[in-house]
Amino acid sequence: MINTSYDFDQAILPTGSSLKTNILLRFRADVAESPRRDLNLSLVIDRSGSMAGGALHHALKAAESVIDQLESNDILSVVVYDDAVDTVIPPQAVTDKSALKTSIRRVRAGGITNLSGGWLQGCEHVKSQLDSQKINRVLLLTDGHANMGIQDPKVLTATSAKKAEEGITTTTLGFDEGFNEDLLIGMARAANGNFYFIQSIDEATEVFSIELDSLRAVVGQNLKVTLELADGVSLVDTLSLATVTQNETGQTVISLGELYEGEDKLLGLSLEIAAAAIGDLPVMKLHYSADVIQDEIIQSVSGTADVIAKVGTVEESAIASSSHIILELSRLTIAKAKETALNLAEHGRHEEAEQILRQLIKELQDKGLNENFEIAEEIDQLEYFASRIAQKALGNAGRKELRDQSYQTMTRNRSDLAGRGVTAGDEVYAMSVVNEVGSGVELHCIREGGKLRVKVKSDGYDVSKNVQFPRAIRAEGARYVVEKLELSSDGSFYRVEGIITRLTQPGEPDIFVTRRSSQRVSTGKAAKVPASIADLETTDTVDNRVLVQCVKEGSKLRARVVSDGYEPDWNMRFPRSVREEGMLYVVDEVKTAPDGKSYIACGDIKRFLQSSV
Repeated sequence: MINTSYDFDQAILPTGSSLKTNILLRFRADVAESPRRDLNLSLVIDRSGSMAGGALHHALKAAESVIDQLESNDILSVVVYDDAVDTVIPPQAVTDKSALKTSIRRVRAGGITNLSGGWLQGCEHVKSQLDSQKINRVLLLTDGHANMGIQDPKVLTATSAKKAEEGITTTTLGFDEGFNEDLLIGMARAANGNFYFIQSIDEATEVFSIELDSLRAVVGQNLKVTLELADGVSLVDTLSLATVTQNETGQTVISLGELYEGEDKLLGLSLEIAAAAIGDLPVMKLHYSADVIQDEIIQSVSGTADVIAKVGTVEESAIASSSHIILELSRLTIAKAKETALNLAEHGRHEEAEQILRQLIKELQDKGLNENFEIAEEIDQLEYFASRIAQKALGNAGRKELRDQSYQTMTRNRSDLAGRGVTAGDEVYAMSVVNEVGSGVELHCIREGGKLRVKVKSDGYDVSKNVQFPRAIRAEGARYVVEKLELSSDGSFYRVEGIITRLTQPGEPDIFVTRRSSQRVSTGKAAKVPASIADLETTDTVDNRVLVQCVKEGSKLRARVVSDGYEPDWNMRFPRSVREEGMLYVVDEVKTAPDGKSYIACGDIKRFLQSSV
C-alpha cells in the first residue's frame, strides 16, 4: 500500500575513507481511485482591528469560496474572534450554501486578538463532530500576535500537539506581515498540519483553495519511519521538517504526517558512512507505518524496505555523480541552508550565515544546477537573502519569506508552494531610470502564484518564457530595460546580460517614486479635537495608520489601540467629544505618553467605515 524509493546524491559512493552523503527517500500511498474523504472543517478567522478593511474583506471572501467548494456530506463551522469569540456558523452539513454565506457577510472587525479563544472554540466544534473516517481540521487565520487569552507560544504549540493526539489537526494561515510566524509554524508542525504565508490580501482565496485541494487529496495519515542503521552508518541531519524521536532501542523515529494522492512524501537525510569495499553496501532498513485508505476505510499498514548503496572506485564515483544529480534533494539542501542561515543571523552570527548561503550558491553552480530554471530562481533567492543578512537588513517581511520558503520545501513536494515571495527590496527604488527602451529589451515584473516573475515585453522573444533576474530588484508592476537576453542551455528560460535599468515612459508617473513620497510623515502633535463625531471624516482603509476602538469600562468610555504592536489595556488620551461605544477610528499616529504607561492619539482622527463583503 505504500511504495518506497530512494536516491543518493552520488549514484556510486567512492571507496576509501569515510564520507558524508545525502539520500532522498520517497513514500507514496498506492491508492487506486481513492474516494474523496468527507471534511469536518472549522474556519477560525481573526476579525481583530488590524484585520479591518481589505484584509477582513478578502478573508471572508475566501471563506465564501470554501463554502462553494464543499459538498453536502461535509461539516462546516465558522468562528470569528477579536477580544470576544463568536460562532458565526455552528457545526452543520453544507446544504444551504446561500444561508451560510449570508452569515459570513455579517462579520465586522472589532478589537484585539484572542487567538487562543477562537482557535480552541474551533477545536471544540470539530471535536463535537469527530469522525475517524473524515478529515478533521481547524483552519486558523490571523494577521497579528496573540495579545489576549493564552499568549505563550510554548503552551499553544503543546496544546496543538495534544489536539492532534485527539484527532484534530490544525492548519495555520498568516496574513500580511504582523503575525508571529514562529508560533503559527510551531502549531502547524506540532499538529502535523500545514502553514501558509498569505503575503498579499488578494491571495487569500487562492491559498484556501490550495489547502482544500490538499485536504481532498489526503489518502494517508500518521506516516512514521523508523531508521535501522547498518554498522558504520550514522545519521548527521534530517533535511525534511519532521518530528524526530528515539524509540526504546535507540533507533531514530521520524514522523512525517500526511500522505497526499499523487504526491511523494520526501524525506531527506544526511549520513556519515564509514569506509566501504567496492560492491553493494547495506545502509539501513526502513520500517514504516501509516493509516491509509484501504477498501474505502482507514486501515493501518506497515512495511520494511532495504536501502543499499553502490560503492565503486573514486573514478567511477566522479563520473556517476556528475551525471546523477537529484533536483529534489538539492531543493531540500537549499531549504535546510535557509533555515540554518536564519537561525545563525538571529544569534548575531551574520557573517557565518551569509557564508553558508554563498557557499551553497557556488556548489550549485559548480554542479551545473543553475541550468535548471527553478534552481536558478533559488540561486537568486539565496543571493538576495545573503545580501540582506550581510547588511543586517533582512527585516520582518524578509524573515517571513525565508521561513516560509524553508518550511514549504521541507514539508511538501508542490512547486506552487516553493519559493513564494513578493516583497520588493529597497534596491528597486535606487535603480537608474530611463524613459525609452532604445536598443535594449523591455521586461516587466508580475505576481504569479505568490511569486514575483519577470517576463519579456519586447517583440521577437517568447513571452511565455520566464527570465532569470536578480531577486533584489524585483517589484510587482516594475518595468525594466536590459542590454540583451540569452537563452539557457536547454532553451527553457532567458538570462539577463549587461546593465539593468528601470523604465518609466514619458508622461507616465513613476509608481515607485509615488509610493515613496506617499509615505506618511510623523508630526507627533496631539490629535485635533472635533466638536462631535458627526464632524469626523470617514475612511474605509487603515494603511500604515493606527486603529483605535472605543470600549466601555464600568461607567466610562475608554479609547484602546487594537492595531498590533501596542499594549491593548493602556489608556489613551483621546478626544471625549467623539467617543462612542464600539466605534472604530483611524488615527495618524499613537505616541507613548510621558508616564510610560499610556498613549496619546496624534494627528488626524477619522471614523472607520466597514463595507459589507
